[in-house]
Amino acid sequence: MPRRSPLDNPRIAAHAWQRFRRLLRRMLLLTIGAVMVAMALVYRDVGLASAHLFIATALGVGLSMLVMSLLMGLVFLSSGTGHDESIDDSLQGDQPPDDGDGFSR
Repeated sequence: MPRRSPLDNPRIAAHAWQRFRRLLRRMLLLTIGAVMVAMALVYRDVGLASAHLFIATALGVGLSMLVMSLLMGLVFLSSGTGHDESIDDSLQGDQPPDDGDGFSR
């Protein structure tokens, strides 16, 4: 029988999601700053160019950072709440022992 996740507790889940939203808000501010720096660098190196270049740069930098922030935030949410430890790994006994060097024998 699988163990219960700590995220099943509404109080713990509310706290975890609040922390997740706070992380995303901070990353949004950092992303806006990174997009502004990228735009300044493109303008410095290229000068006046097509608006499409600036739009593509802003979307590329901005969306890449936001997606990475979202995924890393979910990893932190899962790991920080103990949700990862509640997973039942039925293959755990089938693997050879690891001696700590990172290679299974």
